[in-house]
Order: sequence, then structure tokens, then C-alpha cells
Amino acid sequence: MILEDKKIAFTALGHFIRQFSQPDFIKEEDVVGNDIFYTRFAEAMESAVHYNGWFTIDQMLIAMKSWSSALTMEELNQWTSVYDFSREPLKNVGLILAGNIPLVGFHDFLSVLISGNKVMVKMSSNDQKLLPILADYLIHIEPRFNDRIQFVTERLENFDAVIATGSNNTSRYFEYYFDKVPNIIRKNRNSVAILDGLETKEDLIALGHDIFTYFGLGCRNVSKLWVPKGYNFDAFFEAMFEFQDVIHYEKYSNNYDYNKAVFLMSNFKLLDNGFLTIKEDSSFASPISSVFYEYYEAVDDLQKELVLQREKIQCVVSNGIVEGSISFGQTQFPSLADYADGVDTLDFLLKL
Repeated sequence: MILEDKKIAFTALGHFIRQFSQPDFIKEEDVVGNDIFYTRFAEAMESAVHYNGWFTIDQMLIAMKSWSSALTMEELNQWTSVYDFSREPLKNVGLILAGNIPLVGFHDFLSVLISGNKVMVKMSSNDQKLLPILADYLIHIEPRFNDRIQFVTERLENFDAVIATGSNNTSRYFEYYFDKVPNIIRKNRNSVAILDGLETKEDLIALGHDIFTYFGLGCRNVSKLWVPKGYNFDAFFEAMFEFQDVIHYEKYSNNYDYNKAVFLMSNFKLLDNGFLTIKEDSSFASPISSVFYEYYEAVDDLQKELVLQREKIQCVVSNGIVEGSISFGQTQFPSLADYADGVDTLDFLLKL
């Protein structure tokens, strides 16, 4: 298959997904395959809500909006323009996917197929409803993908390379089990935000989306703030009230009550607004319903600290305070070239 044919197929998939990116799904008459897949996918989204308590329709709509925006010919052309697609490796690439947010492993799935390899997908038990239908739709659009997509229920076998996503604990198993083949092993990462006190209310509300989208379960969710000495959190908490309805979601509320109780029993000093606690802490991974913060004195020193801690950080968010940061509110809408852990997945796959 030539690259152009693959891009056409994924562009069609993006058009299909776009129908499910707003609360009232809109069936578009010009979408190929809607007679087969529209109702099936709509029902799968509804089913996923009951299958995984953390997947709400609102959260899935965000995932669909992100992917429908990425799967356009313009975005695919820009992404692929800097690579050499003169050959297809046609290697069997095993994917072990996480299930913390909807379609969290889709970028790896896309990368394997665009690169001209065959994908063997082992899905998380927490996210099994959506990707198989999207794969079937892709095959409907481009039947040559049929021999390049396989879903695996048992352990992976007969693979030439592996991309595995898990926790710091499971990564040790992955590194041992897959050490004989080319691999990308992903561990825990978190995202951070740098404030200087000059942020507008709109900036801080956008930051709230970086914190609360997917209930904070993704590696691109902000779980740690760096603030200047003497920072007043009043404006931050005022902006966060835009998201107060999150406490009405039972799983989030239970985590809020539990984690707050643990902090209080440990005599930690907290700031609390009734649905979010913030705590001064040098760690990056805060529990659900909590954000850690740390003070800084000089931006240059903070920039050096971020470099030293880069293996723990997925995204840095700010108003341009530090080099390489992204804007508030953009963490859940990465471009196709925003690779997890900073590892160029497509380059890895093309060189197999």
C-alpha cells in the first residue's frame, strides 16, 4: 500500500468519528459506511459508559473531537512529510494498550498502520468497545488493511517489535519479557503547569480543563503546579469553580472523600474548595481529586529542574514562561507529532 491510500482511509475514519464529537450525534449523509457502522458505534459509546465507570459520554466526546481534528488530510500530510515512506517494513508490531482514557492507544494503532507495518493489538480490559469498530470501519474503507490488523485476547506471540504502555511496575515486566525485540516501553508520566500570577481567569479556566478532563486520569492531565513564592491561590480556586459539578460524579466524589481523609489523618496542610484539594508536595503524581504544588524562585532554575525531571513529565503547560511549554487548555488535543514520552514512534516503526 502506498502512503496516500492509507491517508485517504484514515481521513475517512476521521470524518466518521466527527459525527460523535458533540452531545447530539449528527449523522452525516455523505459518510461512507454509515449504514453499517453509525448505529453500531453509537451503541458502543453508550455501552462503554456502563462497562467502565470512568468513561462518561462527555469524556468520550472529547476523545472523538480530538481524533476527528487530527485525522484530516492536512494534519496527516504535515505529520508524515518529514519521514521516508519509500519502503513498507511489514513487521508484526504488538501493542499493549492502556485503558485509562477512551482510545488512549489509538495513536500507536495509527502509527503502526501508517508506517506500513502489521498491528497486533492487546487491549486493556477497561477500553475494549471502541477500537475494534474503528478498525472494522477502516477495513471497510480500505480492505487491504484486513491482513494488517489483528486483535489478541491471550498473550502476544510471533511479534517482531512491541510498544507497551503500563505503570512503572508493569514496565519492569515488559522490559524483561520484550528485551529480545525492538521495543518502546512506556511508564508513568504526569503533566505540570507553571504559573506566575499574571494569568487571566480565562487562562486558569483553560488550566481547569487540563486538570479535570478525563477526571485527571491521563498522563497529559496536569497533576502538579509550580507557583512563585507568595502565590495567592484565590484566583486559581475561583476559576476552578467552573468545574464544581465533577463532585456529583460518584466515582470522583468517592476518591475526593477518601484522599482528603488520608491527607487529613496524616496532618498534611491542605487547601480545599469542596471538590479539589491542593497540597504542597515535591511529587508529580497526585491522586484523583488532588493537585500538588511547589514553589519556585527563579524561572531559569525551574527550567533546569524540568530538564532533570523530564523522564517523569509528559507535558509542561504555561503562558510561555518556560521553553517548550504548551498553552493552557491544550493538553488533551495533541498534534500527531506530539509523541508520548518524547519518543518518535513513527521513526521507530519505519526503521524496523
